[in-house]
Amino acid sequence: MAFPDKPVAHLLGANGPVHALAYSASPGTYILAGSGDRSIRLYNPQPSTTLHPSAHSSLSTSSSHISKKPGPAIPEGRLVQTYAAHGYEVLSLSVSADNARFASSGGDRSVFLWDVGTAQTLRRFGGTAQAHSARINCVAFAGDGDALLVSGSLDTSVRVWDVKSNSLKPVQVLSEARDAVSAVVVRGPQIVSGSVDGRVRTYDVRMGRCVTDVIGPSVTSLCLTKDGKAVLVGSLDSKVRLMDRESGGCLKTYGDPGWKNEDLRVQSILGGKEQYVLVGDEMTGTPGQNGEGRIWAWDVLTGELKAKVQVPWGPAGHEPKKVVGKDGKMRERSNVITCLAWRENGFGDQYCVSGTSGIVTVFGYH
Repeated sequence: MAFPDKPVAHLLGANGPVHALAYSASPGTYILAGSGDRSIRLYNPQPSTTLHPSAHSSLSTSSSHISKKPGPAIPEGRLVQTYAAHGYEVLSLSVSADNARFASSGGDRSVFLWDVGTAQTLRRFGGTAQAHSARINCVAFAGDGDALLVSGSLDTSVRVWDVKSNSLKPVQVLSEARDAVSAVVVRGPQIVSGSVDGRVRTYDVRMGRCVTDVIGPSVTSLCLTKDGKAVLVGSLDSKVRLMDRESGGCLKTYGDPGWKNEDLRVQSILGGKEQYVLVGDEMTGTPGQNGEGRIWAWDVLTGELKAKVQVPWGPAGHEPKKVVGKDGKMRERSNVITCLAWRENGFGDQYCVSGTSGIVTVFGYH
């Protein structure tokens, strides 16, 4: 089956760049988007109009003002709920397995635990001497029944929080990193962290052991395979690596002369039932036209480039305004795609991407 490169929905509403995306747990009906506007939005990517033949004709006519090009317009998904409590940008999201709660983190130096239904925060882990002292780049649920939260911060530490305890102190502080922690993923009793110091560290919490794998360049992103035996590592040398977790060896390296990732935290994920490696683009290699962005997809096994997909800034009528550059000249803006999520942890039938434009674009198999 060909790589899904056609947008099936746009999700609107954010008033700033989107930094974090997450699907709800199986069956992955909803999408959460965390934004620079300090809010988190819950969307249903299915358009509110059902596409049976009569509705399809009315949809295409009612949407004709959106789409200048011939052919059906890309429908807009539905905004279900907005979650507002952050005082700074939202940088990371994690959804509990029962879909009743989710966690968020960002510039606040606190981890927020939310009730999905009431849109209220249940807990905030922060604001004490034992809490993070700088922005929190990443958060993930852990433990039996998602009883723990793991957070990684610019303050170089990973902290573990007990969701069920009334204590605001972390139950564990992992402080081996020598620079900002940019990513955390959890597998059973193991916490895997990636840091700007160029290391991937695996903590076995039960054994009290830390194993360090040296990548070299700053690590920006981590994604575990379903069996947990390998981890996809994004780094600031314009390469993505699939690392064997047991040996620490590199199984495959993905890259392309046209793809640059040297400055920004751009996420890389596994998708298409672990058939593809997907990554965003900081758009410094070759700028996009009309504010568009790009994602790249490689074959996991062969490393062959399978797709280079243009991501529009948003629907027609949402084109970006030009900005004044450092040299005082007007310049075009590109939709720098920094966050991606694939339904069902990479095994579902759609994925979503976002970045500078603040508009989430959903792609799917037709």
